[in-house]
Amino acid sequence: MSQPKIIAYMKPVCGWSNGVRAIFAKYGLDYEDRDIINNENNYREMVQKTRQPYQPCVQIDDIMLADVSGDEVEHYLVSEGIVKSSEAETDVPTDQACEDHGPSAVNIGFSSR
Repeated sequence: MSQPKIIAYMKPVCGWSNGVRAIFAKYGLDYEDRDIINNENNYREMVQKTRQPYQPCVQIDDIMLADVSGDEVEHYLVSEGIVKSSEAETDVPTDQACEDHGPSAVNIGFSSR
């Protein structure tokens, strides 16, 4: 099967986005990485195409996968026969946010004047 056209709408630094990138690297797939943080037009395009504001969103040919993890992208690629399942490891988790995006409170401290 030939390489599908893949456009990924993602944040430059994000655990979910890095998981999607890791899946594309694992299978040697070329893709266009559209930065939705530093390019407002990319963000607007993603929202218009998906009708929701969450990322990563991955367009594979004419199919849009909205608000997905790397694991979900891999499942789609395998189930559609785009790639053959591989047990190869990735260098980052493919199913979680960044380590610093946990539920714990952040101490921001204020200084007195």
